[in-house]
Amino acid sequence: MAAAQPADGGVRSRAVVCLSGGMDSAVCLALAAREYDVYALHFSYGQRTERRELASARAVAQAVGVRQFLPLRVDLFRQIGGSALTDPSIAVPDAPPAEQIGQHVPVTYVPFRNAHFLASAVSWAEVLGAARIYIGAVEQDSSGYPDCRPAYYDAFNTLIERGTRDGQIRIVTPLIDKKKSEIVRLGLEIGAPLGATWSCYSGEDEACGTCESCVLRLRAFATAGFDDPISYAAR
Repeated sequence: MAAAQPADGGVRSRAVVCLSGGMDSAVCLALAAREYDVYALHFSYGQRTERRELASARAVAQAVGVRQFLPLRVDLFRQIGGSALTDPSIAVPDAPPAEQIGQHVPVTYVPFRNAHFLASAVSWAEVLGAARIYIGAVEQDSSGYPDCRPAYYDAFNTLIERGTRDGQIRIVTPLIDKKKSEIVRLGLEIGAPLGATWSCYSGEDEACGTCESCVLRLRAFATAGFDDPISYAAR
């Protein structure tokens, strides 16, 4: 899906998109590409599925048609541990019953991760002259991570306003109040490459189908009335 160009042939503004390679970030990228020249930023931070997430992010970026894809490596999360995604001594658990998902912050939470990602995105946006940073944070129908709440991004926008040269950059979270099934429908509607995305916390060749991220994704596709295009070991 090539990025649309302005009808009047004018120069489009730029946006940085935090692109994990997952479904939510892919939909964010496709949304941003409708209005901006997009620059995709991907982070390898020692997560279990680092290789597959990078490959998925590259594939999504190519399908959408980004101006530049910038992969960065952030090593501190692997070194400090404390999350099942980055610490091999902590197992990735199966998802709890549906009614318990999002009630407690799970062990897959990576401490204060999004702050590090956003700080890098702001730095790049300043260099590019980009006015917007897109991130696929979702509060509803999710795992309940504290760095996926609207107040978090309101506070970060205040920080950007006070701590950057011009104070004009803004973080955009277009999916934050949507249910996962709504994100699936939106992604299909705008042509986001959902088949290239990866959500599993533990598998790189085949999604496990049992971790919380897989369960949320599968439930979203089922609720939306579509088949998930990726392969699962357990369904």
